[in-house]
Amino acid sequence: MSDVRVRFAPSPTGYLHIGGLRTALFNWLFARRHGGTFLLRIEDTDRDRSTDAAIDAILNGLRWAGLDWDEGPHRQSDRLDLYRQKAMELLERGKAYWCVCTPEALEARRKEAQAKGEPLKYNGRCRERGLTNPTEPAALRFRSPEEGQTVVEDLIKGTIVFDNAVLDDLIILRSNRYPTYNLSVVIDDALMGITHVIRGDDHVNNTPRQVPLFEALEYPMPKFAHVPMILGADKARLSKRHGATSVLAYQEMGYLPEALVNYLVRLGWSHGDQEIFSMQDMIEKFSFDHVQASPAVFNPEKLQWLNAEYLKREEPRHLAELLLPFLEKHGYDRAGRVQPQGGLEAVVPHLCERAKTLVEMADWTLPYITEPVAMDEAAAEKFLIPAIAPSLNKFAQRVKMVEPFSKETLEPVVQLILEEDHLKMGKFAQPLRVALTGRTFSPGIYEVMALLGKEWTVQRIEQALHRIPSS
Repeated sequence: MSDVRVRFAPSPTGYLHIGGLRTALFNWLFARRHGGTFLLRIEDTDRDRSTDAAIDAILNGLRWAGLDWDEGPHRQSDRLDLYRQKAMELLERGKAYWCVCTPEALEARRKEAQAKGEPLKYNGRCRERGLTNPTEPAALRFRSPEEGQTVVEDLIKGTIVFDNAVLDDLIILRSNRYPTYNLSVVIDDALMGITHVIRGDDHVNNTPRQVPLFEALEYPMPKFAHVPMILGADKARLSKRHGATSVLAYQEMGYLPEALVNYLVRLGWSHGDQEIFSMQDMIEKFSFDHVQASPAVFNPEKLQWLNAEYLKREEPRHLAELLLPFLEKHGYDRAGRVQPQGGLEAVVPHLCERAKTLVEMADWTLPYITEPVAMDEAAAEKFLIPAIAPSLNKFAQRVKMVEPFSKETLEPVVQLILEEDHLKMGKFAQPLRVALTGRTFSPGIYEVMALLGKEWTVQRIEQALHRIPSS
């Protein structure tokens, strides 16, 4: 199937959303699986809503997710004359006709049909009038079949049958001679050699409108695959109220692109019980045989779990680089700040076991890159109390002499203080943790001290002692 040609064709009226990225992903995987071509087309015929900023957001979202395209991006706005030419060919062959019904008249008929419970479709008033050169504003309508059925063999949903009697005579050129979506899509899919139209199933109702256009224009028919919708936990269509839907918003929230792509491929597709897939895994295993026809439910907790798994597997040097933009939002300047012992890549292995996102990891990294440490006042009030001050002071004085500064050399110092002061480890370690990190949670206390180094360890304990009230 090396002749496979698929396309992702977003409308640039907003950001690239989660459902759009999954549709792009399924197209991309199908093309890569069969050694075919993945084409990017920008459907910007909606002049009032399409923006260059939205196009940039779409391209950036695809690039971030790692979905490269082989052709494009093509813009429909560059091909308007072609669409007009094909529309006029349909008119000349009797496959289309001029309609001079005003918007007011059409709206009145729509309300009348609604009141009578009749189909909300154009009543064909101009269908047989034979208008050739209308002098009043006129739209060009396609002469849709009125009898029989349109049958689509969908690669996901199976056989779908549409009664032609309910089809509308679509407007293919507006009265301003601007082509409409269904006409331009059919022409582009045919002339760009698209073999498989893989799109969201919100387009299912467009398919019986487009199939007759393919036939009337004498174009080869592509195969169709309609991907199920993504729903929120309340089973409503995924929207902003369910959380972020923009792909780049997930980048800002600290998700890894590999994790988001892995999560999306499992929304509606499966390969046994496998949950974690590399890109190569997906390419080798993807097929429509295992794409479900029913809607998939978006689960933010599952995405977080998967992202956490990817963070654990990430190479420390690369993870440190990914973390930098999130640290810079906290004012971190790697050129102008004291580095933790071993640099950031020494810190991240101790944090990635606990963090679910890069945002979380950046927050947990702050104690190792900022001085003085930001103190949690509630934690300080609870743990930095007069009773523990002598033990903390004793430890600060003794560790000044410890060489090398490591878990192996620090542990005997701690154990001796526990014995001398009759303390359990928890009673000493938690105040020490608060003194060193300003928080009640951190990696192991010896790892914390090794990361901070001797100078910062001693300095922070002494700073903590200064804030403990005298008994």
